[in-house]
Amino acid sequence: MSQARPASRRTAPAEVRAETESPITWGRETWMTLLAAALVLLVFGGAGWLLDKAVEPQIPAPLSNCATSTQIGPRTFIGPQPMCITPSEKLQATVTTTQGKFVILLHPEVAPVTVNNFVVLAIHGYFNGMAFWRAEDWVVQTGDPGGDGHGGPGYNLPDEPGNTPWGLGAVGMARVHSGGVDAVNGSQFFIEKAAWPNSGPTAVYNRFGTVISGMSAVQALSTTDTVTSVTIQVS
Repeated sequence: MSQARPASRRTAPAEVRAETESPITWGRETWMTLLAAALVLLVFGGAGWLLDKAVEPQIPAPLSNCATSTQIGPRTFIGPQPMCITPSEKLQATVTTTQGKFVILLHPEVAPVTVNNFVVLAIHGYFNGMAFWRAEDWVVQTGDPGGDGHGGPGYNLPDEPGNTPWGLGAVGMARVHSGGVDAVNGSQFFIEKAAWPNSGPTAVYNRFGTVISGMSAVQALSTTDTVTSVTIQVS
């Protein structure tokens, strides 16, 4: 007689428990770390904003309407700068260089187009970082984007002869002599450190300013020096 088989015993499935993560505890140390990080970001962000503002050209309120002509390349424009000054305005330019500062009294009553051109370029930072590529015993010259004496802003200026005498501290524009062109350069300017050699200039160089202070800085300039900035004051 066969024996009855014992009933098989099923093993109860193991209980599956849902695993839950412990809630993050935001303690005092965590908050202090986050606060310190936020302060660091704020300080560095603020310093960057201030640095941007420091290097951004500062345009005086009376010259706020002085916009450049259309720019078609690095420091190159489609044509001359629009007129935005009047011959009766009292204008000075403070030129900061690696040798110090000097101040130019501008002469819009003598060369209005040239002074207007210089002012518009200056307040938009055109001359910043340019080298004094020429430095001789009687003259220094800058304003060339290429730094070799052959460049300019893409246009020339009309002759403005005036009648202001040349001499120590006189500021004028260079001339272009290439490719059959003989005209006043649109951005290169020079400063007399001594009397003009021989009998003086034989062409028009648009004498548009006079150094009234800081001549010692001008005398010290060499071809290793650069323009840091040019700011314009209106009185």
